[in-house]
Amino acid sequence: MNILPTSVKALPFLAVCVMAAASYPAIPQDRTTPVQQRLAVKGPNAWNTYQKLDQACVQYGTSSDALTSEACSTDSATYPTSRTYSNAVTLTGLTPATTYYYKIVSTNSSVEHFSSPRVAGDKTPFSMNAVIDMGVYGADGYTIQGDMSKRDTIPQIDPSLNHTTIGRLANTVDDYELIIHPGDFAYADDWFYKPKNLLDGKDAFQAILETFYNQLAPIAGRKPYMASPGNHEAACQEIPYTTGLCPDGQENFTDFMNRFGKMMPTAFTSTSSDNTAKVNANKAQALAKPPFWYSFEYGMIHVTMIDTETDFANAPDQPGGSAGLDSGPFGTATQQLDFLAADLASVDRSVTPWLVVAGHRPWYSTGSNRCAPCKAAFEPLLYKYGVDLAIFGHVHNSQRFLPVNDTKPDPKGMNDPKAPVYIVAGGAGNIEGLSGVGSNYSTNVFAYAEDFSYATVSFLSENEVKVEFIRSLTGEVLDSSVLYKSHGQQFVVQ
Repeated sequence: MNILPTSVKALPFLAVCVMAAASYPAIPQDRTTPVQQRLAVKGPNAWNTYQKLDQACVQYGTSSDALTSEACSTDSATYPTSRTYSNAVTLTGLTPATTYYYKIVSTNSSVEHFSSPRVAGDKTPFSMNAVIDMGVYGADGYTIQGDMSKRDTIPQIDPSLNHTTIGRLANTVDDYELIIHPGDFAYADDWFYKPKNLLDGKDAFQAILETFYNQLAPIAGRKPYMASPGNHEAACQEIPYTTGLCPDGQENFTDFMNRFGKMMPTAFTSTSSDNTAKVNANKAQALAKPPFWYSFEYGMIHVTMIDTETDFANAPDQPGGSAGLDSGPFGTATQQLDFLAADLASVDRSVTPWLVVAGHRPWYSTGSNRCAPCKAAFEPLLYKYGVDLAIFGHVHNSQRFLPVNDTKPDPKGMNDPKAPVYIVAGGAGNIEGLSGVGSNYSTNVFAYAEDFSYATVSFLSENEVKVEFIRSLTGEVLDSSVLYKSHGQQFVVQ
């Protein structure tokens, strides 16, 4: 989300009297020490180090005392301006839905654990969280909701425990199985909000990224953390038409690609017995472009992550786009939409009854920032193929809508509608504060912007899914709803 307060616009004129002080984390004495750990469904175990590794290895097993398997790779990559290298190793031979222990090979690493993904078709109930628009805590961020005056003032406190959303995710880590985060990580491009950074924006940008992913590691190193892009990943600063000032490595989603490009899966291999579904799945796999657009299956859900920033008509972040961020494209002219059509058409509801699409910019919102080009590009496909739940962010609050298509509410409401339920889960907390809920929208039934919050989606059965919005500070449930879908068709085409 783009916010540029008047007070901030004047800050560059104060630079002559401000000392540069990018708030970099300390570099470990052993530069092979793993930092910024993260996991993904059907993707590698990934982490960063402060030196290039000739061989990155992970030892793992079903007992913390017997890490009998080892996987290695030579994939250790960086980019200009980054102090760290991204390493990615795929763990193979995992028994589904089983606790595994793992240790990244280093003289300074510990044994961690995770639960291996459920196979497609496993109808066991589980929950996932939707966490969007989450920024750094500490010297370059905020801890509480509100306007630009509410900066955090005690950055020396362990940030992973005091960012209220990250803290809540840590406290409830056994209650959910994965997290989706479609866009806006860290807010490194907002470095200019802090006067201390004004003489050293290049290092401030990198320092914020390092700090944020360190803060996220206790969560992302335990649970699959599935990412797709938002506007704050695009360039070194969010001010439109300034990307030409960004150094090499801090433009065109470079850090996002380096960090998540090897982690996110391509489209799934179809588990359907239907030949047409297999053909569509293979087509989608060929067209997928992770980490921008891709899909995966987990238990009774099929999740498709999309890119609302580039690669469709009038996309806001691409060259000539309304955001002025001059990024992409990352595929051929119609690749993303061709992928989406093939991917959604491949979903066999007898295997994965629930179909979820997640992206960054919403086209249903009680306030401003409704993305009209996104609506034109994506909404017809979401309705045609019977998407059940559509999850977005960008607007910094929490919102839930009745099932809706082309602005018209579905007459069946929450009882077996054809249209998707749309939610906005952009209230996780970042340096820009929260967005007011704005004027009401005809199909909106919940909007909240008093404190940081996020969404929990619980797949109760093949026919019922519960969506709850959680206040990060207290854990209280702010809103709860249950969607019933009969899922009577093996393949939905409306």
